[in-house]
Amino acid sequence: MEKIRLKHVRYERRNKRSRKGIVGSPERLRLTVFRSDAHIYAQIIDDVTATTIASASTMDPEVRGKIKAGISKVDASKIVGSTLGQRAIAANVKKVAFDRNGFLYHGRVKALAEAARESGLDF
Repeated sequence: MEKIRLKHVRYERRNKRSRKGIVGSPERLRLTVFRSDAHIYAQIIDDVTATTIASASTMDPEVRGKIKAGISKVDASKIVGSTLGQRAIAANVKKVAFDRNGFLYHGRVKALAEAARESGLDF
């Protein structure tokens, strides 16, 4: 139990440290990522009005239709990133600030970010 609590404390510390320097503005909205064991969620947030402009996740029906059985989590993250990028472009959002939310820029988080860049987002 102690090991799990310590892991969570470290995550919260990384989250606060990385979030401290990232503030969304009207010109550059914030793209935030949350990664659970089974799924990945991403959304573009306007911090000034506290509204979500676009979002995508592996739980989204459109994304679930693209994910086949046996696909890796990294490939699913790429699909989520490209879907989010398409939705952001449709909502007239081109520039974002990437908030990795305390997660390391590696694996699924990196795959999502690169797919979002390829679909037209600038960060």
